[in-house]
Amino acid sequence: MNKTTLAGGCFWCTESIFSELEGVETVTSGYIGGHLKNPTYQQVCEGTTGHAEAIEIIFDSAKISYNELLEIFFATHDPTTLNRQGGDIGTQYRSEIFYHTSEQKQQAEDFIQLLETEKIFNNPIVTRISEAGTFYKAEDYHHQYLKNNPQNPYCQAVVNPKLQKFKQTFARKLKK
Repeated sequence: MNKTTLAGGCFWCTESIFSELEGVETVTSGYIGGHLKNPTYQQVCEGTTGHAEAIEIIFDSAKISYNELLEIFFATHDPTTLNRQGGDIGTQYRSEIFYHTSEQKQQAEDFIQLLETEKIFNNPIVTRISEAGTFYKAEDYHHQYLKNNPQNPYCQAVVNPKLQKFKQTFARKLKK
């Protein structure tokens, strides 16, 4: 099994998306990239800890490659907005790839270069690439948030539409 950690806005959205992929064994919501040990959701939301809302993905590279995960990551959030995803504003919603190996770092750099060369986005990509530090698991109520809170207004307005669009676009990569 391999591990990657990605920050692409609200972890309720990213967890819902990546959990659906064939070859992804687990997705854990949490916080990474900050200076405070064991931050709480409230502290991260204040935007003063330096952490990003992120997901830690354990995946089987025989079933899904790191580059495929990067493809989905860049297709399911806006990597051109600094510290923002839609209505979610703050450094905790930044776009960042936290690499666990030098190969992941190189692949992420190459992938971003390809996207820039191909002019896939109208604006420059602001996604940061950083070495993974300590990942702090989010509080239990954040895990499988959409599944456990389908009537939540944010889930209905933001998470569910994003998940449905993802499922249509990447139907061939979904778990059976």
